[in-house]
Amino acid sequence: MLKIRLQRIGRKNDPSYRVVVAEHARGPKSGNFVERVGVYNPNTKERAFNKERILYWMSVGAKASGTVHNMLVSEGIVAGEKVNVLPKKTPIAKEKGADESAAVNVMEEDQKEDGAAEPLMDEETKEEPQSSAAVDEAKENGGGSAAEGASDEERKEP
Repeated sequence: MLKIRLQRIGRKNDPSYRVVVAEHARGPKSGNFVERVGVYNPNTKERAFNKERILYWMSVGAKASGTVHNMLVSEGIVAGEKVNVLPKKTPIAKEKGADESAAVNVMEEDQKEDGAAEPLMDEETKEEPQSSAAVDEAKENGGGSAAEGASDEERKEP
């Protein structure tokens, strides 16, 4: 199937385009096109089309790409309405994690209302949190670390 589409030419950061008739399966940069039927410069908005050849190729069965179709409608070469060439927006789907976290929050609120007296476990150490009295008692018995004041030599018993 033949397509009328744009082929980018020009330098880096200075694009200009050829309007070419090419086989749809061939890449636009391959240079293998059937006929050049116009040019388009987006910087100066210059457009030049060969109206007779475009109408001939469309009568033979060539289809214009979305952007070329819109340009041809603007120039009055093809009758019709412009087509939307922008991609369709996808609807935002609800995440499954949001539903699960809501269920966990409901369970936590129920536990607070029931007055659960069990201390929560630390997730990292899997130990019950120590009260400040237990920490003070450990310091008095010499169970503290070197950073808490007792040196390694004082801990060694002869």
